[in-house]
Amino acid sequence: MFTLAQISDPHLGAHTSLFRRNFDAVLEHLIVEPPDMIIATGDVSLDGADSEADMAFAAQSLARLPRPAHALPGNHDVGDHPERAPRQPCNAERLARFRRHFGADRWVIDHGGWRLLGLNTQICGTDPTEEAAQAGLIDDALAGLGERRLAVFLHKPIFTTTPEDSLFDYWSVPPFARGPFLPLLQHPALRLVACGHLHLFAEASHANARMVWAPSIGFIVAEAEQPGLAGSRPCGYLLHRFHADHVETELVTPPGMERPFIHEVRAEAYPNSSLLNSATHVG
Repeated sequence: MFTLAQISDPHLGAHTSLFRRNFDAVLEHLIVEPPDMIIATGDVSLDGADSEADMAFAAQSLARLPRPAHALPGNHDVGDHPERAPRQPCNAERLARFRRHFGADRWVIDHGGWRLLGLNTQICGTDPTEEAAQAGLIDDALAGLGERRLAVFLHKPIFTTTPEDSLFDYWSVPPFARGPFLPLLQHPALRLVACGHLHLFAEASHANARMVWAPSIGFIVAEAEQPGLAGSRPCGYLLHRFHADHVETELVTPPGMERPFIHEVRAEAYPNSSLLNSATHVG
């Protein structure tokens, strides 16, 4: 067995103390009980999509963790589909900034009879070259899987209802860009799909796998801003225990965690945004 801490959506910024107390509470907890691995499933920065300082501060913060953090980008790190985020579309400049500070934005890690596959959901539907490279990574990862079990980590969930839903919204991978992910969802070795982005904790089953939504370390989103999305709304992280053929997941809420609502601090978090009342800056 090995343990893996999934931290998500800390939204750390260089010029504000917002959400830092929660990150420090998680940091202290992980130092006392360090897992074998740490994965950060996106939105590590408050506004790294436009701020070099925020990206650098987020990288410096994750470097304080007791294990190297394998990070994936979120919409606040590298932007999003241009129809969802016209002010911050995911592009080559934003991807390069993330890679300078965190390394690869998609990766394969083999550990203890498992293959951990980290994918970049922000490129979906935005850049054919990047999408093709990621599709190739998925194909290669499955072709060389052998007897390993498979766990997939992402920022956005592939879907929020069913893989076939046609809803193109802020919360999941665009339906027209899900094709490369379908072989993963259909693979018999898949046991876990773990994402962030929704600022919710929820679990569901899909074939032999469990679908898990990690809460945010930083803040929560009011139910009125997430119609149709059900789950609990803590701030914390997930501890995954990997066994030979299954994964157990525990929600961890260290002492001292605050539960700020984004609508209460949005103006402080994004003072220069013209979209303060838009879902572009929800989570």
